[in-house]
Amino acid sequence: MDITKLVRPFLCHRAKAIAKYATETEAIQNRVLAKLLKTASHTEWGKEHDFKNIRNYNDFASHVGVQDYETLKGYIDRMRHGESDVLWKGGCRWYAKSSGTTNDKSKFIPVTAQGLQQVHYKGGADVVALYLQNNPQSRMFSGKGLILGGSHAPNFNLPNALVGDLSAILIENVNPFVNYVRVPDKSIALLSDFEEKMDKIARATANVNVTNLSGVPSWMMAVLKHMLDITGKNSVEELWPNLEVFFHGGVAFTPYREQYLQMIRKPDMKYMETYNASEGFFGIQNDPADPAMLLMIDYDVFYEFIPFDELGSPNPTVVPLWGVEVGKNYAMLISTSCGLWRYMIGDTVRFTSKDPYKIVITGRTKHFINAFGEELVVDNAEQGLKKACLETGAQVNEYTAAPVFMDADARCRHQWLIEFSKRPNSLERFAEILDTTLQQINSDYEAKRYKNITLQPLEIIEARTGLFNDWLKSKGKLGGQHKVPRLSNSRQYIEELILMNK
Repeated sequence: MDITKLVRPFLCHRAKAIAKYATETEAIQNRVLAKLLKTASHTEWGKEHDFKNIRNYNDFASHVGVQDYETLKGYIDRMRHGESDVLWKGGCRWYAKSSGTTNDKSKFIPVTAQGLQQVHYKGGADVVALYLQNNPQSRMFSGKGLILGGSHAPNFNLPNALVGDLSAILIENVNPFVNYVRVPDKSIALLSDFEEKMDKIARATANVNVTNLSGVPSWMMAVLKHMLDITGKNSVEELWPNLEVFFHGGVAFTPYREQYLQMIRKPDMKYMETYNASEGFFGIQNDPADPAMLLMIDYDVFYEFIPFDELGSPNPTVVPLWGVEVGKNYAMLISTSCGLWRYMIGDTVRFTSKDPYKIVITGRTKHFINAFGEELVVDNAEQGLKKACLETGAQVNEYTAAPVFMDADARCRHQWLIEFSKRPNSLERFAEILDTTLQQINSDYEAKRYKNITLQPLEIIEARTGLFNDWLKSKGKLGGQHKVPRLSNSRQYIEELILMNK
């Protein structure tokens, strides 16, 4: 039974509100800020920062400094132990566990009841609404959606309190209707052992009419490859002939695109990127022809931005959404109904449009290489790898890169560890194209590579099959929303991986 026509009217009413993004940005964001401040005015944080007397954005910026996890950690720890009215009104029972900080193995991001509904689930509903708007012939609700999630565990043994992957928290609390149209069953979806989960998902869904996929590209690919292995099928559409769309996010899709095109050979298969993180749901690809994502500005999220080249300075410039410039890299700050205030999320974005505001994710504030002033960001890396793959016939599965500060011959360079799913016809040619492309798209990198004076040509080390998964598994981070650090100023990650590359 296809209930797409019945569902469509309940979701597509959002089109009118989203259309206002292009003309009412400042008014919409100021309403969001006023709502957040009013709701949190009686919390401990609200009293400490005099929320009652904040009248506008400038007041807010002067009352509250820029925050990171370290500055909020003490408040969050108390919330996790059951205290109420700390960063947000009432208590908080759910915490999204994400990669750690300098001092901790993991971060625990509050996911309040209001944030769950007005940020995370609102984003999920809008993804479907925009997809249906762009695809009037869709029959996605004629079958099931395969939603790939992580796992969760009790939070300090407090009643009904959970900590784990955001995806697991979303699955645990989702509307019963969504459970009607999704697979696999919760007992499988929330398993902590990814390899066991992958096998059970494959066996439980092989004969289900799956019409849509949702998840992180790297982990979804592992599931789909396993399904093809155990069923003996040559392509995914042989399993699911009605599959029509993959909603993906979490990591850049570029390294995986060609592999998906080989696994899913339907010419009309659609791919839609989303920007959803432990801290909130921020962006949706609303135009299939444009890779940039629409910034969702009427959720419980107020946005601010710091120019990338001012990161680390004592008094960086901070601008609200209406103060950004197109084409410039920014670190993103958010204030949300999950109790995060002027919080540096750790992502960097570049605006491609201001009417409406659209972004592409360019990297992480801590995942870049700037050891010699080259300011290489993940977006540069993805573009370089895409060109090298295109010209050599290669396919990249995973990669990481770091600087070599000085070798035995007193030479500096970038070292790339790459796991290929399809080797290039010439590794030397691949390295040359990657290096040349990085110079073409990044003037700072080009300057440092000039005549090999500062930087020598980059080096590529080929990783054995499964290396990155083995490394993640050794750290208890296989599956879920865990990802490989792409770029780093430190050699910590790459040295660990090289030791395992045998």
